[in-house]
Amino acid sequence: MRQNIKKNLIILAITQLIILIILFLYHHKITLIHYIDISFYFTAGFILLALLLYTIHSGFYDVISKSFNTAFSRDREKRKFEDVPGLSELITLDEKPLLFHGLFNGLLMTAALIAYYF
Repeated sequence: MRQNIKKNLIILAITQLIILIILFLYHHKITLIHYIDISFYFTAGFILLALLLYTIHSGFYDVISKSFNTAFSRDREKRKFEDVPGLSELITLDEKPLLFHGLFNGLLMTAALIAYYF
């Protein structure tokens, strides 16, 4: 459990460092409003990717992926529709760490936004 917390904190620190590097390279200075802008994109990316993975794991895209796989491999080999693996079986990434990093970066962004307005 401690190893997982340590790994998450290291990833969060690296994410914040990347935000600061992009901030400095793009704007050539570090300001609070620019930090909020860049960190919003990272937060939105993490949360949207987590939601996409959650939707994939729910099996929503299984029929579509099986249909495309069957349609595009029709001439090569004959197999039944049930034998084609679904997209939820093929993608094994866990969405929980991405959601955690998105929410934590969003929390830091919200704290910076509150500091900016007060």
